[in-house]
This record gives sequence, structure tokens and C-alpha cells, in this order.
Amino acid sequence: SVCPSSLCDTGLRLCAQSQFWKGNLKFVVRLAGYPRKHNEGRIELFYKGEWGTICDDDFSTANANVLCRQMGFVSATGWTHSAKYGKGQGKIWLDNVLCNGGEKSIEFCKSRGWGNSDCTHDEDAGVVCKDERIPGFVDSNVIDTQVDESKVEEVRLRPVVVTAKKKLPITEGVVEVKHKDGWAQICDLGWTIKNTRVVCGMLGFPHERKVNKNFYKLYLERQKNFFLIHSVGCTGTEVHLAACPMEFSKPNATWPCTGGMPAVVNCMPGPLFTQNSSLKKKIKSNVRLKGGARMGEGRVEVLKDSEWGTVCDDRWNLQSASVVCRELGFGSAKEALTGARMGQGMGPIHMNEVKCLGNEKSVWSCPFKNITAEDCKHVEDAAVRCNTPYMGLENSIRIVGGRSSYEGRVEVQVGSKWGTVCSTGWTTKEAMVVCRQLGLGYSMHAITETWYWDSSNVTEMVMSGVKCTGNEMALSQCQHHKTVNCQRAAAKFAAGVICSETASDLVLNASLVQQTVYIEDRPLHMLYCAAEENCLSKSAAKANWPYGHRRLLRFSSEIHNIGRADFKPKAGRHSWVWHACHGHYHSMDIFTHYDLLNANGTKVAEGHKASFCLEDTDCQEGVSKRYECANFGDQGITVGCWDLYRHDIDCQWIDITDVKPGNYILQVVINPNNEVAESDFTNNAMKCNCKYDGHRIWLHNCHIGKKHKTQNYQLSKFT
Repeated sequence: SVCPSSLCDTGLRLCAQSQFWKGNLKFVVRLAGYPRKHNEGRIELFYKGEWGTICDDDFSTANANVLCRQMGFVSATGWTHSAKYGKGQGKIWLDNVLCNGGEKSIEFCKSRGWGNSDCTHDEDAGVVCKDERIPGFVDSNVIDTQVDESKVEEVRLRPVVVTAKKKLPITEGVVEVKHKDGWAQICDLGWTIKNTRVVCGMLGFPHERKVNKNFYKLYLERQKNFFLIHSVGCTGTEVHLAACPMEFSKPNATWPCTGGMPAVVNCMPGPLFTQNSSLKKKIKSNVRLKGGARMGEGRVEVLKDSEWGTVCDDRWNLQSASVVCRELGFGSAKEALTGARMGQGMGPIHMNEVKCLGNEKSVWSCPFKNITAEDCKHVEDAAVRCNTPYMGLENSIRIVGGRSSYEGRVEVQVGSKWGTVCSTGWTTKEAMVVCRQLGLGYSMHAITETWYWDSSNVTEMVMSGVKCTGNEMALSQCQHHKTVNCQRAAAKFAAGVICSETASDLVLNASLVQQTVYIEDRPLHMLYCAAEENCLSKSAAKANWPYGHRRLLRFSSEIHNIGRADFKPKAGRHSWVWHACHGHYHSMDIFTHYDLLNANGTKVAEGHKASFCLEDTDCQEGVSKRYECANFGDQGITVGCWDLYRHDIDCQWIDITDVKPGNYILQVVINPNNEVAESDFTNNAMKCNCKYDGHRIWLHNCHIGKKHKTQNYQLSKFT
């Protein structure tokens, strides 16, 4: 978390804010307690600066409906009594609540009045909400850290060393807590490395280092200090300093801290955030995050027996989430998300009921249960949001002129000068980096003509030739020209973006390819349509039509959308192309590439598939189809649905007529040109080991991902 600019010293100081609702609201509702899922829990109300509960006397489903809707769920499916989710603390704000079910807020229901109750916390009420969000409801529900916000809200590191002040992230300095309109220090008497670990985790750092106290002592003795806190006693597993035992000085008085000094910490950044670029290597781990819009967030996936799978959210909490975050080079967990909030995964679910203490080096070191088919579904996939270091990357880029804060002209700061970016070669990958750098999620569109957006007074072009891999944290980390060189330098051709919080994510069902593959010798007289659509190899043009045949490698493709937004063609329906031969519209020029590669990756045969028509062939239980091709219908693939191209339709093949017998690699790539934005392009490729003897074909080890294993396997035979 980052401090507001008004609290920062030239953008160099850091803050970590506990996740609390602030503002001018009369009161706020949240779910709390353990064990629970994200749509259930003990009801807690934040009123007059204090959290409290509701007594279960006279509680009803009508009460639960009002509360669930207030938190963004469509309705309640039930309620609980007798502190099922554990006993709360503090006030019991409401008792004998009587709603009719139609109220917009629990405050409009009858009750004994705020704070008037004869109950104990053994009678705390809870609710179970239907796991369906009200469309457009912005506030999210998370399993959140529960600490007393009247004590510690924000923590920062104040750098002392001159070199540390000039570099981000700041990893070493004096620990300070927000106090009234300023900052206060912590007395370091009794300060331990466990306290340091908690502070570093809050600020986005996975590890802590010992600090040279003697160096700081000389400097800090000359400073005026206000010691607000002393006797901090963290165990090291807390995700926020406020969750640790500590003592506060009396109001408006400083603790003497005799024989001590302000607490100083030294944190070790993860590989992604280190100053030494040679150390910025990709972390090799059997844990990864997928589906997140920002650095350090996503669905948790773990590697077991060479296959990636997800983690079920039963008992998922901040301690387990923090182990995952630190393992991946981030700090402690900011949020532990349940209910597939970062999208549903595919394949196996490897873990359930993970119970980390918080000090483990890997989530695999934590106790957990293996999964049976009855235990969990992918609607229960666990996810995390990790604390990440403040890098100040958003200060050197902005978008202007759009209709909302999520779109506009990209302007970057080079030195002290602001200017536009050349749109030549501007693609989804570059736009993805811009949206990530601004904290705006994913790029939905990379714009190469921005004349229709209001321009700012910035007209000079300061960057060109930008080429990104798509994984960079900032546009300045991408390749670009040393000297600006743009053929279309006019302001109307400046690069632009449209960002979005969510995106689609397409994945091919690899096992179905392996199960359905076969060879067909198809007569030329049945291939006129396919030839018209360029689905045959070049040698087909020289064939003696309509006599003879082509040898086709056929298989079925089942393409799932496991993202958090529908996959829709970039082009509007006005520009779709009608193909009379097959009687449908093509909404994308190229939807998939089908290739046969030799051992060194050279193509020996290829096919391409214009999206015949994108539609929902079938969907998961509870998900409705939205797209169909018939009658010039809308094209796309809904979240939770899949588009099936059966092995027996035109162009669902590779023409291998000219291929000699041998060992090959079958490769299928979805959305190969990244024409449509996705949250993850790394899972768009599927490869299979392939053996062809001139008459039959064998496939094995069909899998998603770039890396291809070349070991000898026992092959399954298909004819």
C-alpha cells in the first residue's frame, strides 16, 4: 500500500495501510470470523468509530437479506445464531432487529436502538449470502485482517542514508507510524527480528536483514523523537503491525525510551524489485499466481507431478496466503480471497484445508488435505493479494483525454519532459504494460489513432519504437529507440489505451486433442470451401482438381474461457466477413494456429483457423449461454463456457499431405496475434509429442505451456 501523495516526502517515503473502510459513511457492514467462506460469516458493523456485532434475538431471513444486499450479494440463503463463526469483540450494536426484507440498510429496520442490548457475544448473529454479486456493485468482500484501527493505521520507513533516499524501493530506515497530523517513532527496547519481519512484510518485502544500529545511533541521538509505541512483541506471523502486542504512551506524551532509540529495520526485496538487474531472474517455484490484474495478486496454483493445479478455499486465511506471497518474492498477504475471485482454474485441485502457521518457507511445508472429487470445485479456488513495495512507477506515466480514468493518450515523462508515445508497432503487449504501471488492470485495446480524444497541451513525442514482452512493470523497461524516430509523429497518431479491471483467459482442453486425433484422406472434390478459406497447404493449388485427395491430421478443439470477462472479437459486427461457402460470418482474421513442427521448432505443416464463429457450445452448471452464431447473433465465449470445434468440421485440421514420416511436435496456439486482450497469454499454446509413420499418427504428452519435454514416452496409438 502506498501513502497518499500529501503524506509523502517527494514520493520517497512508504506507507502500508491496514485495510479499513474510511470516509464519511454513517456505518459499514462486514463479514468476519473463522472458519468461513467469502459469502458467509459473523455480521460486524462499524459505527461511531468502533466495530461491533448484532445479537441473534428475533433474527430472521429478512434481516439476512437486507445485510447481504448491503454488502453487494443478491440475497441471503440463511443465517446463523449462537456465534457460529466465533465470538466477536467490543460492542453489540443491535438487538431484536426486525426487518421486512425490503429495507436498503439495516439501520432502517426496527431494533432496540444502537448499543442497547442485553446479549453477550455468545449470541452473535451471522449470515450466509448467495454467492452472486449485484451487477455493478463496486465494494468487495474479503477475509480481512481484524485489528484496532484506532491504534496503528499507517506505517512507513523513513530513509536516513543519503543513497537510500534516492532509490526505490526504500528497504532500510526508521519505522514510523502515522499519529494525528504527523509521524511518531517506536522505541526499540526489546525490538526483535520478528517485529522487523512483520514490518517488512507489510511494506512488500519477503525477508528481513540485520541492521547496523551503531551507525543509526549517532544520527538519531541528534534528532527529536516522539515515541508513541514501545514493547512491541510480534510472533513474526502477523500480517500487520497493529495485530502485534504493544504498549502506547499516554496521550500527548512521549515514552522516555531510556537506553533505547527509534526502531530501525532493513528489508530484503524480492527478485522482481531488486536494484541489481542481474538478479531479476524469474523465480523458479512450484507455486504461481494466475488471473490477477496487478503485480502480486492472483489465483494460487501449485505444481504437483508436473501438472499445475489450484488450491481449495476451505480454511484459506491470511497466514497461508502470506506464505504464498513471501515464497513468490512479495511481502505478507493483504487479502486472502475465496470463491474463485480471481477466476476459476482448470485441471486438478491439489490442496484443501491448508493450515499454515505463517513462518513456513513454502506452502508445500504447511499441513493440508488431499482432494477428492466430492471435496471442492473450481468455484472454490483460493487467491491472494500480496503487499508489494512502493516503486513510484505510476508517477512517470499518465493517460489523458479519455471518457473515463481507464482510457486516454499515453503520456510519459522522460527526464523532466512529458510527451506522447509513437503508435507505430503499438500492440496489446505494450498497452498491457501501461495499464499495469498505472494500476488500472488489463489492456482491453491498444489504440493507434487518438484524434477523437481531447488532447492535453503536451504535443511533443518523446518515445518511439516501444517493444515489450508484456511482463514489464513499466514502459521504460521495454525496448525503445534511443532517439525518437516516428513516421507518424502527428499528435493524432499518438499511442493510447483502454484499460479494464477484468479480462478473458482462453485455455485449450489438451486431453481432448489427444483423445480425438486421427488421419483422414479427404477427396479434393469435398475441399473447395476449405481451399477458398486457405485451409490447405500451398501444394494443393498445384493438384489436379477435383481428382486426388489431401491427407489431413484431424482433432477436436475445446476452448474454455476461464477468465473474468467474456472473450469477444475485437472487430465490431459491421466489419465481420460473410463466407457464403460455409454460411457464416468470420469475426476474427485468425483465431488459432495449427502447426506441425520438427525437433528444432521449424514448421513442416501449418493450418490457420479464422474464427468460424465464436459461440458458447456449452457452459458450467449455473452459467447461461450468451453467444451463438445463428441469425447473425453476437459472437464470443462467456466466462465459464467453452467453444467446441469438432474434428469433423472444415479447417479443423493440419494438411500433412507433404509431410514425411518422423517424430514431430503438434502445436495449437489460440489468439496467436494477441488480437484480443487476455489476462494470461502464457497458457494459449498447447504442444503434443507426435509420431507419424506415413500411415498412422501417435500423440502423447499433450500439455499447455511453452516448455516442451522431449523424453521418450510410451505412446498411445490412434489410427
